Amino acid sequence: MDASAGGSADPADGSAPPPTLFDWEFATDPYPAYAWLREHAPVHRTTLPSGVEAWLVTRYSDARQALADQRLSKNPAHHEGSAHAKGRTGIPGERKAELMTHLLNIDPPDHTRLRRLVSKAFTPRRVAEFTPRVQELTDHLIDQFCEKGEADLIHEFAFPLPIYAICEMLGVPREDQDDFRDWAGMMIRHAGGPRGGVARAVKQIRSYLVELIRRKRDDLGDDLISGLIRASDHGEHLTENEAAAMCFVLLFAGFETTINLIGNGTYALLQNPDQRERLQASLAAGETDLLETGIEELLRYDGPVEMATWRYATEPLTLGGQDIPVGDPVLVVLAAADRDPERFSEPDTLDLARSDNQHLGYGHGIHYCLGAPLARLEGQTALAELLTRLPDLELAEDPSELRWRGGLIMRGLRALPVRFTPSPVLEARKAR
Repeated sequence: MDASAGGSADPADGSAPPPTLFDWEFATDPYPAYAWLREHAPVHRTTLPSGVEAWLVTRYSDARQALADQRLSKNPAHHEGSAHAKGRTGIPGERKAELMTHLLNIDPPDHTRLRRLVSKAFTPRRVAEFTPRVQELTDHLIDQFCEKGEADLIHEFAFPLPIYAICEMLGVPREDQDDFRDWAGMMIRHAGGPRGGVARAVKQIRSYLVELIRRKRDDLGDDLISGLIRASDHGEHLTENEAAAMCFVLLFAGFETTINLIGNGTYALLQNPDQRERLQASLAAGETDLLETGIEELLRYDGPVEMATWRYATEPLTLGGQDIPVGDPVLVVLAAADRDPERFSEPDTLDLARSDNQHLGYGHGIHYCLGAPLARLEGQTALAELLTRLPDLELAEDPSELRWRGGLIMRGLRALPVRFTPSPVLEARKAR
């Protein structure tokens, strides 16, 4: 039985036919298709739009197992050397060799070494110290459009906020941060399309990072790049390419996931006015508990990462009753796992107060997202300020007109047009 992009077969039990995956309708709302897969083909081999065959893991228990299974490697070489990979290239996400050695595609012991180095930048203490700057950036961005009465919350708010935040954490000078915003925009606009725009952006980012690392060696600061240089100088053996690749993946993973968290989260609240009003009342009372549990629920309900990054079987294994051959790619569908009714009560209902919420929105196991604390901070700050300063925020377009970015890994809106009662900057800030 195949629910691939190309076609479908009638199931033997007479139930609804399998869904078509990866078309426009699927991108708009993948959850009905994932519900079908969870019930009928929880670990399912399909042909991806790129032509690569891969296994989709859709149930929560299988997904959690796969994310922690050391037999599933992050190194693409395990796929490229398999029988199924002969004559095939072009797995999405491939980068030039100089940017390939990073946390998303290596295994221990290299992964352990690099993660230990970079984890120092995302400790609770470091993130807490960064809180005032995230608040300042959030206020500044809302100031830019609060008097207009309308905005595209993706391009004017959700996109620039994490870009500027991760640039500052890396130590990119403020006068260069708009360049990063432009390069990141190229990567977002061209994602899933022709590779020319993405390749140009990658080349520019890589060249800039290599030069910045060289400059930092002569002027170390309290930023992440300086920390990586210090570690390298103290025997951690971090090469220049590793440092550039590390900064690149932190930039790329750090901004797109947060864009989608803010965009998807705001959209979910606008589509669920009872939950939105409940959160606004909690914020007005000076309470933070619902905001904290609410971010976790938004990550579960329609999180920024649809599928975990690629894994490859290093030996034959069985997952969800399916035998996975050596070299086969495995994609853990986080969006499907986090709507699994066997794990979550009423999974298709948004409940900001949900307490039993061990979602997989940021992964699980040794590859759990390092930047999750920063993303949570940005998401909480962004939503709290939007709902407080623009209390009558509403969609400016019919939901059916909204468009979602295609792709396997990330899930997010291309644009989120909203309207609200215009408010002078100072008056809007007083509402906080």
